[in-house]
Amino acid sequence: MSDLVPVEIIANKILLIRGQKVMIDRDLSKLYGVTTGNLNLAVRRNIERFPEDFMFQLTKEEFQNLILQFATSRWGGTRKHPFVFTEHGILMLSSVLNSDRAIKVNIQIMRAKDVLKKLSKREGQIKTIFGVINKLLLPSPVPPKGKMGF
Repeated sequence: MSDLVPVEIIANKILLIRGQKVMIDRDLSKLYGVTTGNLNLAVRRNIERFPEDFMFQLTKEEFQNLILQFATSRWGGTRKHPFVFTEHGILMLSSVLNSDRAIKVNIQIMRAKDVLKKLSKREGQIKTIFGVINKLLLPSPVPPKGKMGF
């Protein structure tokens, strides 16, 4: 299966908010090929499938921080604070949107999350390796010379 969206693009859309890895409704709607309004409408029609640990709406402060993070003064004319979806919420979206594209995109998102998990586990190992390499590359300290004289 050819990739609909490269893993790198999906990985860049995953944010850490309230200590959870999430994706924003507008980014997901672009991936799924639907408007943000239609995505959120499908969610509202099936709201019982999206408890707080699957999806939540950003607060005013979180939304402002998000705007500042992306250095943009406007968020595409958004009047409401965006919804964000956790991994479970993203999985649930494929059943709500019920399209082949939604299913394929969800598979890619889950694969991207797996890649990110593997990379984060390796990050500590990589830091250790670079620390050892740096120590090996640094010149050896010159031992202090003994005092001369009587």
